[in-house]
Amino acid sequence: MNTPLAYFLSWHAYGTWLPGHYRGYVDDEHRQFGEAFADADPKIVLAVQQEMSHPVFRLDEPRRVAVQEAVDEVCRYRGWQLFAFNARTTHAHAVVAAAVSPEKVLGDFKAYATRRLRRDGLADADSRVWATHGSTIYVWQPGHFNAVLEYVVARQGVPMTPPPIDRREPGR
Repeated sequence: MNTPLAYFLSWHAYGTWLPGHYRGYVDDEHRQFGEAFADADPKIVLAVQQEMSHPVFRLDEPRRVAVQEAVDEVCRYRGWQLFAFNARTTHAHAVVAAAVSPEKVLGDFKAYATRRLRRDGLADADSRVWATHGSTIYVWQPGHFNAVLEYVVARQGVPMTPPPIDRREPGR
């Protein structure tokens, strides 16, 4: 079996990108990489908002830094290679190489980040921090690897403090 160069992972904070979102959303029929999102539907957004069990969770600067520190920590602990990371107000992206499934990596990122946020007093013990699931894309080609690095590091708006990780080539 071939090994991907890396995984490109994205995940949202709880309540920040709901089904029906005005920019589109992923559903069972719209889940392939490069495929268009499902069309926006304000009725779906309203229905999901009414069913939410916790308030929306946003990542301010201290929370973004805590999430980055947690992702760095889990990568060091597990021996995974983190090439790029960027947390925004509503979501986070990472480019990482690991000898486990991308779902395992994403689950560990979310778990470590949640523990760090709670430990640092940035999330209550009963807060719902992350949306269910996330995006797990396999990166096979060097050109795609460079494109996702550039997207994570340079195309996310105002840079984080500390700056996002940028470790360019896999294996170097």
